[in-house]
Amino acid sequence: MAERAFAPALAVALAVTASALSLHAGAAAADALDKIVQERHLGVATCATSQCHGKSRAVEDRNVQLDEYTIWIDGDRHSIAYRTLESEESRTMARKLGLEDPTQDALCLDCHADNVPAALQGPRFRVEEGVGCEGCHGGSGRWIETHTSSSTTHAENLAAGMVATERADVRAEVCLSCHLGTTDKFATHRIMAAGHPRLSFELELFTANQPAHYTVDADYIERKGRIATHRLWLIGQIEQLRQSLEVSRVLLDTGGGALPELALFDCHSCHHPMDDLRWTRRRADGLEPGSLRLHLPNMVVLKAVAGAFGEGELVTALRDAHRAALRGAQSGRAAFDAAAARLLETLDVAAAGWSRPMDVADVARIRLALLEAAADDQASDYAEAEQVYFGFESLCHALDEIERCGPGLDSLFETVADERSYRPSAFARTAGQLAATF
Repeated sequence: MAERAFAPALAVALAVTASALSLHAGAAAADALDKIVQERHLGVATCATSQCHGKSRAVEDRNVQLDEYTIWIDGDRHSIAYRTLESEESRTMARKLGLEDPTQDALCLDCHADNVPAALQGPRFRVEEGVGCEGCHGGSGRWIETHTSSSTTHAENLAAGMVATERADVRAEVCLSCHLGTTDKFATHRIMAAGHPRLSFELELFTANQPAHYTVDADYIERKGRIATHRLWLIGQIEQLRQSLEVSRVLLDTGGGALPELALFDCHSCHHPMDDLRWTRRRADGLEPGSLRLHLPNMVVLKAVAGAFGEGELVTALRDAHRAALRGAQSGRAAFDAAAARLLETLDVAAAGWSRPMDVADVARIRLALLEAAADDQASDYAEAEQVYFGFESLCHALDEIERCGPGLDSLFETVADERSYRPSAFARTAGQLAATF
């Protein structure tokens, strides 16, 4: 199983009483990335003293732990993001890309550090600190003083430039800006060909696998609300698809020459042995053999969610819009723009319906629908299989059934543990066997 750094979240039965959080991306999410760079960044050192967030252990009877810096520096991989650029592997990659030094070039620093303009860097700011506090929570220039006051509300901190990462849509926007990319910073096919790993992301699982520097207790819920595990997962899926479509709409024709930007397409359409024949009409979704398949792995998940609730018309609409987007990516910018707009409209309809509270039975139906979709060979691409596995694990945690799911999770993980040995038929067969037990 994929490693988790802390205990399972609250059971869904308790989460249904929380205030409903819209699955639509609101203004807060849309503005999050701009907000990060609107205020001055004072640097991690400003937060790291023992009087602030640098205590050796959590302090009781406070509304924050005060050991957030210690957790970040000791175990959060964001703290070593810059140091990755100092490795020989990174320097070799940089030479292939014609870069003198990966620790100095914006192409690398934009995701491996809090790379804000010099005019926004305070006297203690150091880009070498990697992805520090302000890289996610926003420049602290205006809220650094007031956020320590017991009379200052969270809403006032947000108004002063703090980013609302407690909101699932905002968190997705911030995380995906590097873990998927934006139109301004993207791991292109050229970058990956030079050696950069393939990007893989799922919001709930990645949140769980970094050490938590907050505690969702009564005080936290009063100030910031609570995101149930299943809702964080579902919002992450929706926002990842939205971001994928937006990036594709802008970057599709930027590959150079007669080729599109190949990193927008499923890597494993091409990167597998020639004698490993994977194309079937069922897997193709209307594409001809040898076609590049646009990389939209969240679609298999969202169609399964619609199917779990018996929304036949929505399933058909999502399927047809998905197929149109795949074909549009073969035809050029104009055709893809129209298809992407259609898919986004359909996604908005789905998100509106899914904003209602969900109970234990709802989440269990979604979990089973994921397995059934995989068993039906609908998740044949490796990235799709990853998302099914990630979703199954997240929903097992959401239902507080990780012990029951454990053996099945292990067997399903074995089929996706290594992309080089991945076989769609083995994944489908294992998913079918697992579905029969739920």
